[in-house]
Amino acid sequence: MTVIQYPMQEPAMELRSSPHIKSSLTVETIMFNVVLALLPVCAFAVFAFGTSAVLLLITSTAACVIAEDAICRISGKPTTIGNWSAVITGLLLGLTLPPTFPLWMTALGGVVAIGLGKVLFGGLGFNVFNPALVGRAFLQAAFPAAMTTWAPAFGADRFVSLFPSTLAFPFSTPSEIGEYVEALGVDAFTGATPLMLMKSDIGSEAFQAITYGDLLLGRIAGSTGETCAALILLGGIYLIARRMMDWRITAAIFGTVFILSGAFWLVDSGQYPSPLFMLLSGGLALGAVYMATDMVSSPTTPLGAWIFGAMIGVLVVIIRLKGGLPEAVMYAILLGNAATPIINYFTQPRIYGARKKEATS
Repeated sequence: MTVIQYPMQEPAMELRSSPHIKSSLTVETIMFNVVLALLPVCAFAVFAFGTSAVLLLITSTAACVIAEDAICRISGKPTTIGNWSAVITGLLLGLTLPPTFPLWMTALGGVVAIGLGKVLFGGLGFNVFNPALVGRAFLQAAFPAAMTTWAPAFGADRFVSLFPSTLAFPFSTPSEIGEYVEALGVDAFTGATPLMLMKSDIGSEAFQAITYGDLLLGRIAGSTGETCAALILLGGIYLIARRMMDWRITAAIFGTVFILSGAFWLVDSGQYPSPLFMLLSGGLALGAVYMATDMVSSPTTPLGAWIFGAMIGVLVVIIRLKGGLPEAVMYAILLGNAATPIINYFTQPRIYGARKKEATS
């Protein structure tokens, strides 16, 4: 009798670390949808401020994309511009800048946003702070006068002429914005945003003339993409519906600002603005929807998202009403980004079967 022996085979077992269930969404898909949500805001910025806004957004986006591609090539790594993150950084940076901002300063801000705010920390997924806000913070510190120069929206010649400062040469003194205003044929122009009017004289006729409709539909002076709160909120609703944004952060920011500013307003409505004004003015909507919700620099736990948003909301109200600056969203979000590791540490859920002390160690 012949006995046939077959070689023993070890059972195949593949071990992988968590997470074992992964979403079908990719980084590229999420980033591309954020770009889509930003397009209506960009379109309104061009409609309101004309050719200068077009050049501003193109310059900021191109600077970020070129800077990221160049740094990747210099470091010998594959380029990462295909994931759309650099495009988002460029668009957000451009939308937070005044429409009169010189293009050379815009390009410099884009390089700083990518180099200092993103690549220095290891690239996408490792940055501690929102890169677009890092670029804006640099520009705010380096060029404070240019960052606070505003122009009226919906000028008659905005598509056939540029703001005098748009094409200013590096380190030169831009032409006065009044030259452009005079060319438009308007009678008067204060150059102040609603928040600046609030800080200077809340009882002035100019401030009292601002309506909620103006704030909601963008019929005001301000940064290129922060004026039309309606389109910003619609973009946020789109991202929430696609499950590509943590709604808790935005809800916590809006809720905290409304409640805290409402308390000030109830105490003295002659000195403090209404909570609805606080929600719709400045860069709060843009920051709460597109910047504070950055998946990399915001908390990863549900409780952490509520704490993070509430912290930003408190800082916005305190700085706006009691600080020396009219706007506070940028600083509030950056401070929130700095606190994110601590928030994540103390809000991690307990591992099943582990003691609470062991789960956070």
